[in-house]
Amino acid sequence: MTRSPPPLREEIAACRLCADRFAATATAHRPRPIPWFARDTPILVASQAPGMRVHVAGKPFWDRSGARLRDWMGITEAQFHDRSLVSVLPTAFCFPGYDAKGSDLPPPPVCWDTWHARALREIGAPEVTLIVGGYAMKRHLGLHAPVSEVIRGWRDHAPGVFVLPHPSWRNTAWLRRNPVFGAEVVPALRAAIATVLRRHDRQGPPHSVTSR
Repeated sequence: MTRSPPPLREEIAACRLCADRFAATATAHRPRPIPWFARDTPILVASQAPGMRVHVAGKPFWDRSGARLRDWMGITEAQFHDRSLVSVLPTAFCFPGYDAKGSDLPPPPVCWDTWHARALREIGAPEVTLIVGGYAMKRHLGLHAPVSEVIRGWRDHAPGVFVLPHPSWRNTAWLRRNPVFGAEVVPALRAAIATVLRRHDRQGPPHSVTSR
């Protein structure tokens, strides 16, 4: 009897295409793909790549960046990690590692080229998509402008798509220099997410919106 192929998430989780690449980084780590998506989820977080803490935990945005992102969205950790509600699709499924200076390496293009067309087809058509960071912006929107410039024109994509800076705490200074994000984008994003939660009977926590 012919066996059917494994589900896509299982295929991705077993991927070892970048084993040699990661072994040559300063972290010398092994691949650990983190495919965190499901069919027909209403919210898609299209991000860049897992960091070291996420690599260890095996859950997307399981770090301070994730706490900030969830605050921007106005949802709880439990809601964020509910795959029937939120799919997380990074540009690369594995932590890319650090270079000799301790800086983050970019997401390897082979990951996108190998997996993402199939993953996007399986996810379907989300009601709200978050494009998080420059790498994701280039991949999903084909835009090569500075993130700050794209975010200033956020109404060109909303309410179905929101371009966000990476929620790393290293971007706190950027947030201060770009108050439009906290004053305009975050309230609109929370309103769009709240609409999805109401439509799917998921109650989100109340939030007061402040500029960052």
